[in-house]
Amino acid sequence: MKKHVDILGAGLAGSEAALQLADRGVSVRLFEMRPKTKTAVHATDRCAELVCSNSLKSEKRDSAAGMLKAELSVLGSRLYALAQENRVAAGGALAVDRDAFSGAVTTRIEEHPLIELVRLEATEIPRGANATILASGPLTSEPLADAIESLTGCGHLSFYDAAAPIVMADSLDYGKLFRQSRYEEGEGDYLNAPFSKDEYERFISELVDAKRVVMKDFETRELFQACQPIEEIARKGMDAPRYGTLKPVGLTDPATGRRPWAALQLRAEDAHGESYNLVGFQTNLTFGEQARVFRMIPGLAHAEFARYGVMHRNTFIDAPRLLGRDLRLTDAGDSGCPLYVAGQLAGTEGYCEAVMSGLHAAIGVFAALSGKQAPEMPPQTAFGALLAYATDPTVTDYQPMHVNFGIMEPLPERMKNKRLRYAAYADRGEAALQAYAEALRDRGLMATERNDG
Repeated sequence: MKKHVDILGAGLAGSEAALQLADRGVSVRLFEMRPKTKTAVHATDRCAELVCSNSLKSEKRDSAAGMLKAELSVLGSRLYALAQENRVAAGGALAVDRDAFSGAVTTRIEEHPLIELVRLEATEIPRGANATILASGPLTSEPLADAIESLTGCGHLSFYDAAAPIVMADSLDYGKLFRQSRYEEGEGDYLNAPFSKDEYERFISELVDAKRVVMKDFETRELFQACQPIEEIARKGMDAPRYGTLKPVGLTDPATGRRPWAALQLRAEDAHGESYNLVGFQTNLTFGEQARVFRMIPGLAHAEFARYGVMHRNTFIDAPRLLGRDLRLTDAGDSGCPLYVAGQLAGTEGYCEAVMSGLHAAIGVFAALSGKQAPEMPPQTAFGALLAYATDPTVTDYQPMHVNFGIMEPLPERMKNKRLRYAAYADRGEAALQAYAEALRDRGLMATERNDG
């Protein structure tokens, strides 16, 4: 296929879209501004770098996150396959060695004969391509954001996500920690730091009073609920973290034989278990305060921080009024070619959601370039439900969304039993997914093997 597509941003969505199109015989220019133009949170110049958690969430079939992974697998996601190759133990979740994963993605992109990786900041939307995918992510540079805003005619909404700290494994006191995954007997994949009631209350008091990074007014207007800093959660009440991030349910402290008053879970950050992520501890405390307060956590008195938590900007468009179900901008203005949006810029939230949006946008682009009509992704699937929600013009005050059962079509019959209800969602979604994949194959839109043109 003598077609050329420009993709802006080599994050999860842009990298997936580039590989999907190139494997279908389409020439791709993939723009990435790093390392020439740095961001506040990226540590490397690699493609698909994970800047927050290294977890891609649950793999359980009867969960929305698990359904999404099944969709990625069936539809041939390139990044999902690489995530599986570079996974680390995380109980029922898929977590990756972030360096190995991003390195593998970068190598795959650099070695593909139909992908040109352009290390240059795109300050405007390039012209001359047969189609363009905007996947510049939550840290879209100001010049490009201005260009997109000028094109769409509506303002972007900005707020800040928060990244959790990472501590070195050899700095932890394993005499005070125990290994267990929730509701599982024996050794699990998580380290747990158990709090007594007194330890917990002292910790929360210090956390609430700790010094935070001073933010500008526009940065504090809105904090995305799924990434609320732990100190903001604590400000809602002494017990608020104990019913969220620090919930002790499903855990038994072997030192007491009882459930702890509260517990922090730590997840391996790399394949060798040399560093651990403080699960759910996104924060905007100053670095000095993070060291002081977080060392009050049992087992972390001498913790060495491999990375402190940081806050970072997130920019996204008003998807319900701007995007079609194929993630194409309904009005591309005078851009000169069809424009598609993928990843967090499109208003989705989550790692696997970003990967799937890149895959989905690539299918839409390839279908358009081939003169074919892509089938609509069924709303009974996890990502199909998210698409239906994110592009529904009746949705007001839109906020980024993860896949979840709350936005799926109700089942024909109401089920009070949550376990059975979720299993029914998964059964229905699997049937819809198989029909969708078959429709893609029938129309010649599925990429099975790499096509070097």
